[in-house]
Amino acid sequence: MKQMIQILLMVLSLSSYAQGVVSGRVQSGGKPVVAASVTLGSQGVFTDEEGKFELRGVLSGKIKVSAVGYTAEVRDWDGITRDLGVIELRESAAALDEVVISGTMKEVSRLDSPVPVEVFTARFFKSNPNPSVFDALQIVNGVRPQVNCNVCSTGDIHINGLEGPYTMVLIDGMPIVSGLSTVYGLSGIPQALIERMEVVKGPASTLYGSEAVGGLINIITKTPNKAPVFSVDAFATTWGEVNADVAGKFKAGDRVQSLLGVNYFNFQNPVDKNNDNFTDLTLQHRISVFNKWDIQQKGGRALSLAGRYMYEDRWGGEMTWNRSFRGGDEVYGESIYTQRWEAFGNYKLSSKFNFMFSGNWHDQNSVYGDTPYLANQNIYFGQLTWGQRVKAHDLLAGLAYRYTYYDDNTPATFISGRNQPTHTHLPGIFLQDEIRLNTNHTVMLGARYDYNSVHGSIFSPRVNYKWSSDDRSTVFRLGGGNGFRVANVFTEDHAALTGAREVVFLEDLKPETSWNGNANLVKKFYLDNGTFLNVDATVFYTYFTNKIIPDYDTDANKIIYANLDGHAVSKGVSLSVDAAFASGLKILLGGTLMDVHTTGEGQKERQMFAERFTGTWSVGYTFAKQKINVDYTGNLYGPMRLPLLGDSDPRPEYSPVWSIQNIQVTKSFRDQWEIYGGIKNLLNWTPAKNTPFLIARAHDPFDKEVVFDGTGSPVPSENNPYGLTFDPSYVYASNQGIRGFLGVRFTVK
Repeated sequence: MKQMIQILLMVLSLSSYAQGVVSGRVQSGGKPVVAASVTLGSQGVFTDEEGKFELRGVLSGKIKVSAVGYTAEVRDWDGITRDLGVIELRESAAALDEVVISGTMKEVSRLDSPVPVEVFTARFFKSNPNPSVFDALQIVNGVRPQVNCNVCSTGDIHINGLEGPYTMVLIDGMPIVSGLSTVYGLSGIPQALIERMEVVKGPASTLYGSEAVGGLINIITKTPNKAPVFSVDAFATTWGEVNADVAGKFKAGDRVQSLLGVNYFNFQNPVDKNNDNFTDLTLQHRISVFNKWDIQQKGGRALSLAGRYMYEDRWGGEMTWNRSFRGGDEVYGESIYTQRWEAFGNYKLSSKFNFMFSGNWHDQNSVYGDTPYLANQNIYFGQLTWGQRVKAHDLLAGLAYRYTYYDDNTPATFISGRNQPTHTHLPGIFLQDEIRLNTNHTVMLGARYDYNSVHGSIFSPRVNYKWSSDDRSTVFRLGGGNGFRVANVFTEDHAALTGAREVVFLEDLKPETSWNGNANLVKKFYLDNGTFLNVDATVFYTYFTNKIIPDYDTDANKIIYANLDGHAVSKGVSLSVDAAFASGLKILLGGTLMDVHTTGEGQKERQMFAERFTGTWSVGYTFAKQKINVDYTGNLYGPMRLPLLGDSDPRPEYSPVWSIQNIQVTKSFRDQWEIYGGIKNLLNWTPAKNTPFLIARAHDPFDKEVVFDGTGSPVPSENNPYGLTFDPSYVYASNQGIRGFLGVRFTVK
């Protein structure tokens, strides 16, 4: 009888195990992860406030532990062990803790960086596919692609209301896009090769030198070991645009890998929906080839080399224009032939020393009506850095040298009766010390000294402070610094090239300088229902001296350039909210309120082409079983002041509030194919709907019927009642209306 009781108790005990009772605790960095999902088969629970969980009534198998913002962990369970102990989760990119380099020129966790850096992955930009980086940035908070030309559709990137020349664009940390390519170089970068983009708002001249006054955009390309073996991404629109990105990788030995990509864009369909006899969208034919090599060497040394070649032929103008009218005064057209190559590399000499180098050559053959602009620019850059950690100090020092050659057919290089190309030398030295006071507090000090062969010495200091909570869910940053920029009007301002107005310089332009302060707060929330929420708020203030502002108002026939006798200010507040739900819904909302103005001779004035506010959003939902993604993206822009041709000009002085909205549906097949399609500009908004005309006197582009007085000013006449001249500078957004698109992606991993 006693033996039967023992056997019965054993059976009951085994039965309890067979029912499947297992418990454990989920944590990350020593802190409990609340509301983590723990599943086995069809059974599942969420962790409590202490990160604990208990599963009952399950059989042996694989237990999956996941939480929004963390990389999922899978554990095998034998059906007997009652306590799995501690399960550690690692934060993932969903927690916005990517490795970044733009803020400190070193690879660090985004949350550990004393400088706030915004990161946007390739998946983010796939939610609204575009043929160029310029167009893709339209859904990034505080960043606005500004169209500068009603005729040729060129543009630049504005950050917090500051014009494109204040934004430095880098590829893999190297200053590639600058000067002429500020206007023309943001196209043709194969997006299939882009891994992510890092955006720093505010001066970064301490590390990156001239042009990083308003901020920088660093385009990080994929490394060959992370890139797919082969990929194709191609789409077409109902307007007739065709874009294709093709990329592949291959090995050339055990230590050598290469990545090759090609971008092709073609649009040859003249459209004139606003009936002004001018093309609404510039016709373009572009091809760009990108090649990157990674070479591993003995002793941990590594060499990365990359190059890109781009050719583009674009034109816009009167609908009857063709190449036979190029440069003449019969039919108006703006025709631009651009050739450009870039080469850059990174040589890791040792654990302490790193050498980076780049070069680019830009040749432009363009005509604006009967005004030619022929220019050639070469920029060569090299930088040697040394890094060393000494106790609580993380030191970085560098030597840099930049050489710029520039020649054109304008007064910029025609001096004393002969052509004199400019040769600018810019050697520099910088030092940065990141001091880790303790696990919560970090201070970073930096200073840079440059010597410009034309303008002399330039000094740029900065200081940054970061505090983070013990669980790293809250991060506060405070920063201040100096920025500088040496301007070249003809390479940066398209309006100076059109020939519609005379360009006048009142003085030799001095370098612009700025002082910036900003405060940034990041807060992460992990809600009980598995929702992850990230809030990112920033207050910024930038004060400029010697700012160069084109004067369109004094004389309707001139653009007058001079250093501001006073000061300029860009200030505001920015807020971004990123939410990811366990259901598959993801929402990114952003808004920026700003005040960009100049003060001179006791008068305060809104800066031209600076919006009052911006808003962006990206909403995506994934139907997991059907493998379908739906993405709704858009932006909202507030009024900006626009250039008028005098008091009698009937066009509004300020742009309206406008919005561009897009929707896309993507269907995945297996893990290789994707088909996507949707509608861009759902509201069919164009600037022509809010003004009597966009281009002044589009019917008389060579001013053959304009009557001028003795001072050279236009006067009203029977066929010119407003007394205007031809002028295409009244522009702030694309004239392209609603359109559908359809595309396909194929990837071999």
